[in-house]
Amino acid sequence: MMADEETPETPEEDRSEIGQPAEEQVEPTAEQHAVPTVQATEIAGSAEDAPLEALQEAEPGKAAPEPATVQAAGEGHAVPTDEAMDIAGVAEDAPLEALQEAEETAAVEPTAGEPTPDEPTAEDSAEVEDEEEEPAPRVKPSVPGAHLEVDIVPEGVDPLGRSEEYEDPYAIEEDEVEQGEDGDEKEREEEILTKPIATAAIDLASGARYRATGKRKTAIARVTLRPGSGSYLVNGRALEEHFPRVTLQRNIRQPLETVGYQERMDVVARLHGGGISAQAGALRHGVSRALLEADPNLRGELKRRGFLTRDSRAKERKKAGLKKARKRPQFSKR
Repeated sequence: MMADEETPETPEEDRSEIGQPAEEQVEPTAEQHAVPTVQATEIAGSAEDAPLEALQEAEPGKAAPEPATVQAAGEGHAVPTDEAMDIAGVAEDAPLEALQEAEETAAVEPTAGEPTPDEPTAEDSAEVEDEEEEPAPRVKPSVPGAHLEVDIVPEGVDPLGRSEEYEDPYAIEEDEVEQGEDGDEKEREEEILTKPIATAAIDLASGARYRATGKRKTAIARVTLRPGSGSYLVNGRALEEHFPRVTLQRNIRQPLETVGYQERMDVVARLHGGGISAQAGALRHGVSRALLEADPNLRGELKRRGFLTRDSRAKERKKAGLKKARKRPQFSKR
């Protein structure tokens, strides 16, 4: 459509036909006006007076301001003054201020049975305590038992603190340390073994002969006791020649020294098998048995000293697959 073209105006009759029937359309006249009801007028009046009433309640000492006169400026227009604008603003804010003051007074004046604001309740105190209690800082765990003190009980002290003196049965005395406990025991045993038996009664007739056999490991000794000066003949040789060790010589002489006949009887022995140590043990065992043949009453004393006991200790035989009795060849996994 062009801008210069004008739309044709439809006549009123045509409009009435298009929108609604002509009978229903009524043209308003100047004399007809809308009449408000009584209830509407009362509501409008109360709405207009509400700002002034609220202002009077908030400030009871002050009189209500008079409405400002409005001067007409020009034809049909009223221009409000500055004082009128201020009064209108105060009147609008008056209801809100009155409501806030009423709430404040209600909060300040507590009702019966309610605690005052100054007195904190249990819930408030609990909340304050929770706020004041700050979480404790994390502490690195210590080593268990680090706080314990070392408790060492010195030797000879009662750990329970009793008045009686504590005697340690395993404590080593100074004298024993200096002399040596093992050495003292050996000396005591030797004294007991070498102490002569007073009850020995052996017949030392010129033709008396007492024979016995002694054994130790694979060595065998055939011994003959006879009256004499205390000499030893072993395989036709003297004792010192056949047994060069002093310890072995002393062990062989012990049975006769115990009985007390070491200078009144001679020993003749035939030895075979075993080594020097085994033959010495076999000879000692044979002499002890020969003394038992001479006097059977010596059994208790000789047995208590261990002279009549056959030493059963021997070398264990070699086993098949082993190098010795228990020694095994080296094991190789690969």
